[in-house]
Amino acid sequence: MDMLIAAITVFVLAVYVGFEVITKVPPTLHTPLMSGSNAISGITLIGAVVSTRTDNPTLATVLAVVAVAFAMINVVGGYMVTHRMLGMFRKKR
Repeated sequence: MDMLIAAITVFVLAVYVGFEVITKVPPTLHTPLMSGSNAISGITLIGAVVSTRTDNPTLATVLAVVAVAFAMINVVGGYMVTHRMLGMFRKKR
């Protein structure tokens, strides 16, 4: 029970700190942050593959598939948004 309370506390603090940090980012830094979040999603993909080697193969497989799906949505969406934002800085011909 203590581990659950500790995990929930860390999660709530991470959400709060993440929200506070992201809301204070100036607009000029949004594109580099999107690229960074795409790299983090790559780490999520590696974690999903590693998580399939557990004692509970069914649960691990389901969680890995969900993690891969969400990570790929984040990667593709992040690159689309980054591409669109960089397009705003191109010279018009």
